[in-house]
Amino acid sequence: MPQPIVIKYFLGTDKTLYLFFGHTEKILRDANKLTISTSAHRGQQARMQTLKLNYPVHTLDAKELFAAGSMLSHEAFQQARLKYPPLASVFYSFLKHGSVCNDLQDMMGQPPYDTIYGDTDDREAVLAVLARSRVQPIVLDSLDYFRQFDCNTYRHMLMVFALSLLLARHFAVPGRDLEQEILSAGPTHDLGKICVPLPILRKSTPITAHERRHLKHHTVAGFALLAWYSGDVHAPAARIARDHHERSNGTGYPEGKKLSDILVEIIAACDIYDALISPRPYRPISFDNRTALEELTELAGKNYLSGEIIQLLVALNRKNKPSAKTCVVSLERRGTPPAENNYGVTVADDDQPATAQKSPTVSPL
Repeated sequence: MPQPIVIKYFLGTDKTLYLFFGHTEKILRDANKLTISTSAHRGQQARMQTLKLNYPVHTLDAKELFAAGSMLSHEAFQQARLKYPPLASVFYSFLKHGSVCNDLQDMMGQPPYDTIYGDTDDREAVLAVLARSRVQPIVLDSLDYFRQFDCNTYRHMLMVFALSLLLARHFAVPGRDLEQEILSAGPTHDLGKICVPLPILRKSTPITAHERRHLKHHTVAGFALLAWYSGDVHAPAARIARDHHERSNGTGYPEGKKLSDILVEIIAACDIYDALISPRPYRPISFDNRTALEELTELAGKNYLSGEIIQLLVALNRKNKPSAKTCVVSLERRGTPPAENNYGVTVADDDQPATAQKSPTVSPL
């Protein structure tokens, strides 16, 4: 493993531990309370909506950070960090870890990504950004875990990371560096799935209501793990893990709030797109690219997702590479979703009468 990058820190006169990495200052820990924030929140106590856990949150080495029924308050994070202090100052190269570089380049060369990355400048620019990516051990450990036990999630985490960087390269927002925010988050949006039993993740038959609730737990579990590890409840990685299943019209989870953060909206669109076009245990055949884009266009039309982001994604799928602003997105449905798709199908729990329900195809779990 390459030499870690150890970040310099000092204890301020206000008994706050300050950490420096690049040009970003983060307040890590206060002697009396958790006052964690990014530079955008410097000097302010972090504020967040308190979430309740339906299932425990644990690390891969079986440390239970938060028990089922816990409230994710600042006090709970403080206690978890005191009981299990993370190595928050050590970062490693993402692209040099294991087979990540080869795996990514192989995936980028397969349809439809070969068209999306058909522009050499785009491909080289994304790979150059990825080469700068430095991630914490919890991220690399999760990738190793999924590569061994759930290759679909491993592949998905890599491609959502790479695709979101490409979209950020073409999506300018005044006052924000979306590319840097995504880079600092790393491939973490589904990291919380380490807290979901593997038989549920790999199940090919319809899941039960209990299993669906456990699957949805991955959002708050990822938030809890990443906020605990980084010491920052407002960090891009923690926000993305928590909110990437929220929707613009407020129909998502875990909080059912209206998604308005363009950073998370980019991840959400990439998450659904890659899930549709990729192998999944719950369906024998993936969506073809046309049908996947039509699904996303319909979701944008119903205000589940950002129309601007979907328009950009459609433009990147065109071989002539039109600009997103001039790209005309057809509303005609010509594709056909794959047969025997068990996504959204929920059967009764073992102790309940046998029924089956089909949820709207809003986004794969």
